[in-house]
Amino acid sequence: MIILAGTPLGNDADASERLKASLESADLIAAEDTRRLLNLVGRLGISIHAPVVPYHDHNEAEKAPDLIAAAQAGKTIVMVSDAGMPSISDPGYRLAALAAREGVALTVVPGPSAVLTALAISGLASDRFSFEGFPARKSGERRQAFAKLSRDERTMIFFESPRRLHETLVDMSAVFGADRQAAVARELTKVYEEVRRGSLAELVEWSAGEVKGEISLVVAGYRDNPAGQSVVTPELIADVRELTELGARMKDAAGFVAKRAGVRKNVLYQAVLDS
Repeated sequence: MIILAGTPLGNDADASERLKASLESADLIAAEDTRRLLNLVGRLGISIHAPVVPYHDHNEAEKAPDLIAAAQAGKTIVMVSDAGMPSISDPGYRLAALAAREGVALTVVPGPSAVLTALAISGLASDRFSFEGFPARKSGERRQAFAKLSRDERTMIFFESPRRLHETLVDMSAVFGADRQAAVARELTKVYEEVRRGSLAELVEWSAGEVKGEISLVVAGYRDNPAGQSVVTPELIADVRELTELGARMKDAAGFVAKRAGVRKNVLYQAVLDS
């Protein structure tokens, strides 16, 4: 069997009991970074008895068949990436695809995901979304890719290097529009976790200084009524009322729903008062 196992993003308390048990009972462990895995094992206070082999982007094509052969020979293989879920912008996809093709049993020990964590904490619409991975390194290529996404109505999640974050936000602002809402999530689940929300123009200004840590970037999808349009639907009014019933101030609830929906706060607030 092949087991793809999710590991903590930064907070060791997020390690599941299934992750610990899987590591302890594995016959072979494939790790994106063997030293980081052994460090995590030590912090979790568990003991592993299986050999640990490196399995990363540079050797995945070569090593995946070996892991499949080991599984076919009756061994249980646990594959972990540095943090989060394997195969989500991390090694593991080729192994999963090969296991499916060869008929090798494949399962997942669910764990933390930077993609879903960033989406949840962003405050942006989460009913439809896409994960776009790392943007291209060169500005021209980035802008071409963003242009293809510019009318996508789904919320988009990206990963980005802190060194390129500012330039990427500049390109997003130019292509998506300065008023497009977004959120930058930094160091998720760690001690210095930080989330910056606002328009792309505001985030461009904020990111001009030094930004450190692992970055997830969430961008609102396209709407037909950009730049503060004022179409208020009964569903939005109901959302505001639901939040107020849960204890939120009406102005705060209207502001939250308005930002998520891309409408003017004062127009939504007045619509709630008039309803």
